[in-house]
Amino acid sequence: MTPPLPLPGRPYPLGATWDGDGTNFAVFSRHAQAIDLCLVDDAGAETQVPLAERDAHVWHVRVPGIGPGQRYGYRASGPWDPAAGHRFNASKFLLDPYARAIDGVIETDDPSMSAADADGAPSPLDSRRATAAGVVVDTAFDWGDDRPPDHPWSETVVYEAHVRGISMRHPELPPEIRGTYAGLAHPAVIGHLTSLGVSAVELLPVHHAVDEPMLRRRGQHNYWGYSSVGYFAPAARYASTGTRGGQVTEFRTMVRELHRAGLEVILDVVYNHTGEGGPDGPMIGFRGLDDTTYYRSRPETPGDYVDVTGTGNTVDTGHPAVIRLVMDSLRYWVTEMHVDGFRFDLATALARDPWDFTPTAALLTAIGQDPVLSRVKLIAEPWDLGMGGFQVGGFPAPWSEWNGPYRDGMRDFWRGRSTVGEFARRLAGSSDIYDDGARRPSASVNFITAHDGFTLHDLVSYEHKHNEANGEDNRDGTDDNRSWNCGAEGPSHDPAIRDRRWRQMRNLMATLLLSQGVPMICGGDELGRTQHGNNNAYCQDSVLSWHDWHLTDETRVFLRFVRDVIAVRRAHPVLRRSSFLTGENGGGPGSPDVVWHGPDGTPIDQHTWDDPDMRVLVAYLNGDGLPDRDPVTGRQVTDDSLLLVVNAGPDACDVVIPEITSGAEHRCLVSTGRIPEDAVAGTWTVDGRSLTLWAVHRREG
Repeated sequence: MTPPLPLPGRPYPLGATWDGDGTNFAVFSRHAQAIDLCLVDDAGAETQVPLAERDAHVWHVRVPGIGPGQRYGYRASGPWDPAAGHRFNASKFLLDPYARAIDGVIETDDPSMSAADADGAPSPLDSRRATAAGVVVDTAFDWGDDRPPDHPWSETVVYEAHVRGISMRHPELPPEIRGTYAGLAHPAVIGHLTSLGVSAVELLPVHHAVDEPMLRRRGQHNYWGYSSVGYFAPAARYASTGTRGGQVTEFRTMVRELHRAGLEVILDVVYNHTGEGGPDGPMIGFRGLDDTTYYRSRPETPGDYVDVTGTGNTVDTGHPAVIRLVMDSLRYWVTEMHVDGFRFDLATALARDPWDFTPTAALLTAIGQDPVLSRVKLIAEPWDLGMGGFQVGGFPAPWSEWNGPYRDGMRDFWRGRSTVGEFARRLAGSSDIYDDGARRPSASVNFITAHDGFTLHDLVSYEHKHNEANGEDNRDGTDDNRSWNCGAEGPSHDPAIRDRRWRQMRNLMATLLLSQGVPMICGGDELGRTQHGNNNAYCQDSVLSWHDWHLTDETRVFLRFVRDVIAVRRAHPVLRRSSFLTGENGGGPGSPDVVWHGPDGTPIDQHTWDDPDMRVLVAYLNGDGLPDRDPVTGRQVTDDSLLLVVNAGPDACDVVIPEITSGAEHRCLVSTGRIPEDAVAGTWTVDGRSLTLWAVHRREG
């Protein structure tokens, strides 16, 4: 490659920006003493261009004649002083943190990827052949009339999915697009999502990620993708159209097609750590450009990382340059890639200022005041692995949060280990956690299962994890599953056990979809997907994790049930109120918004709430007092009230229907057991382990 004639260029925007006849390169490093741009041709030959200009610690150059498809990286020179947190080594080819696309495999277990040799001195091994390169991309794309669906939180039903897993086994897709962005955008997959009735797809990480050295040595992959190294680059492994910028176009096409179907796109993002691991991990980009800027370290020993993520490092989201990196990345995905929101992995780690969690942490404050980001859906996973890391309810408005207590409480209730009081609190929107005067029930993202843990099928089929396939002697994954196998561990041909399991799955799914707050379904649960007891399938890029689209009679019935319950939720605003249920006058003057009854038809007292033996609850959800039209959508609001009858005990029991519903018409909307023959009688016999929802319509006069 003939060395191009460089020009000074500009310090902004960071990254590689093509302007039509050349590309501007800009990269941040406070402590580097020199940085070279490395242009890589198709044969792998490297041409180095010094970045002679520096403004506010941003090194920059403009290279004429360089355009889309060009591969590049950096080499940074500076002090080698690991004790002070400086690990500069010019023999390492470094990824641009702002690269819009990444091409190549990063061999994290290759000796050349280590910054130091066995003696702790700078390693002389060149890492170019063992790592990937950034790619200059063309930002042009025909979005047509694309607009975000912009579903209000009250109408949101989230479907958590994996780009690869959802389509790898779909029989209607051409083999060449299975497991890709194009596969997710295929009409057969989109048709399934829209027929199900969900409104948003929450994608497991799509930022370019790496396989950890341990996994590479075992011949496995980081299937989930929680090991990011490129916060602007769509993961190349999900592209069917090439990795020299094709992944960017294919991702955008996927978003456009999902939007056309009325589906929002939410990204699971991992800004709390990177795939570089601990101080001795592979040098991929951040560590080689400026270790002490990008990673949290201990003030007394700057070379030692602070690790509250369990991965070896924690990104320093209190540093101004890192705040800018995260903010630029988030805005890029909204403005340039048209996504509709984010779920932040281990979000507590992002809000430590510097050590303790605070809702006014610099990054949260920046997001909250940003005119672009403050208007998209923001979901926190409100915990990390550090001291004081469990912060459910601690994030500020307008953030929503994964509600871990909801998951635990509902699992426990249906396996007979929790009280009706706990069930009612979670069903009503968890006001004990979120009602601080500024937040609504939508602050609670409710879930029974997620990618991490048992699938819904396995939750009722296994009491113990079975992670042997991961190669860690079943030591990985949690032992706190709060599951019940319904009488046998693993697969069973016993009709009674199978019937019990499918009923429990219906109970759990119906509970999720009928609760106040925002429901999140783990993708594949509606199909009865099993991981055969594996509750930590992060490294299982195989049929163990992929959706199984072959429907049996049992899965077909369950899928129809899930669709029906989502439709009931959508049809009844009383199930998705904008204010917390209080038992007071939320249903109109003198009319409580909810009334809780025991099986004898009388209101529940405090003793009954906490009675560990009570398994029956009747909830009257008052539809009176709702506005005639939804203030956001303008749609007509139903005036039906709802009656929910729940029996988590093993035996059938008689339930006295509350007097408040007398004289009304009762119409069954959802049932996981037998429906009482006489829906207006004063006493109903309710099956054990069942849930029934009735519409209560009062006739005029």
